[in-house]
Amino acid sequence: MESCADFLEWLGFDMSIKVFMYLDDPSDLVRASSVSHSWRRFVIANGLCRKLCIKKFLEVVCFTHVTEMSNSMEPVEVGTSNYLEWKSLEREHRVYACLALPLAFPLVMKDCIVASIIASSTDNYPIETIENTLDPSDRTLGRYSYWSSKGANNPEVPETLTYRLASKLCVVNEINIRPFQASFQYGHPIYSAQAVRFKMGYSKNNIMDEILPDQIIADDEFIWTYVSPIFPMAQENRLQTFELPQPILCIGGILQIELLGRVQKQQTDGLYYICVCHVHVVGRPLSDAFDVDTLDFPRKCVLKYSANAEDCSVSQTTAWLSLVDRLKQIRQMRTRRVLNNAIQGIWFENNVVNDEVGDADEGLVLNHVIEDIWFENNMAAVGEHGDSDEELVVADGEDGYSDEELVL
Repeated sequence: MESCADFLEWLGFDMSIKVFMYLDDPSDLVRASSVSHSWRRFVIANGLCRKLCIKKFLEVVCFTHVTEMSNSMEPVEVGTSNYLEWKSLEREHRVYACLALPLAFPLVMKDCIVASIIASSTDNYPIETIENTLDPSDRTLGRYSYWSSKGANNPEVPETLTYRLASKLCVVNEINIRPFQASFQYGHPIYSAQAVRFKMGYSKNNIMDEILPDQIIADDEFIWTYVSPIFPMAQENRLQTFELPQPILCIGGILQIELLGRVQKQQTDGLYYICVCHVHVVGRPLSDAFDVDTLDFPRKCVLKYSANAEDCSVSQTTAWLSLVDRLKQIRQMRTRRVLNNAIQGIWFENNVVNDEVGDADEGLVLNHVIEDIWFENNMAAVGEHGDSDEELVVADGEDGYSDEELVL
């Protein structure tokens, strides 16, 4: 090969960032970072794995920095400020690359609620406690199972139900709520709310561990990282689905359901009530390898990652198995095609659409330049390592980085 050029230098910083952000899959981004020293430095220095996480879930902006936990004793890092800064960037790259995997690969959906925390009011505690809403059946041991608010003269008085999710980091897709129908009352009334709204976040100073039944907790004791739009609720005895506009990353593991407005008056006392039979949250908790430390500042958290967690190993994690299967399929040629297509799209968007057709030939030249770079940095490594399913290695002549080394 006579000559080649790094297209990062050829395109410039802004255009290179735009090209790499077309890589919407974390495995593609990690593989691209293994092409050469310059590509790896570009991906890490510009925090592209973090940008990818934010692109998929805006709530990630709450993480101010990351920490990486390990059971092994490691020496204290010393060196110049530039060296320590680079080691910090490498750590962020590893953690956000691991976080991007479960965010990108959909796992099996499940009920994310593990416990009820508190209701804003309860009419007949403990018979009508919030804990009853965890049971999908409307009867338990021959008795009706539901939560009921206290009565109110004003139908606009709201109520809240607060729950603890399966993990401090959960992806939530939808919330299902079934209002309670009092078949034992005349007319079989349904005590639904007029509308619902959902909040996700965490509590200040871990107050959720010290609350008492029927205790009133002010809203300012919580930090909400997400507040949903208001959804109307039907006065019907069925499990009603409230799908969020997009999947939400719940940071902190607390979900609060706001029940807005009352529609049913009880004949015996003339007061308005809200009653709920069952609550079900559809989503997926992230790996136990991830944890969250809250800070004193609103919506500011520390993302903690344990590299030695059992369920985060390559052989045991479903997300990692999906990644390995995907890496077997895409190899080097697929990533080159993704980059080529991305550059073609940007080139034609910036030139051909603007009637600068003459520059299209330069776009084709750019494609050939990228192909030359790719083949020079990767084809030799492919011939050396072969296509063994167990050797998922992408390397250039100098680095020899593997996907697992880069991420783990």
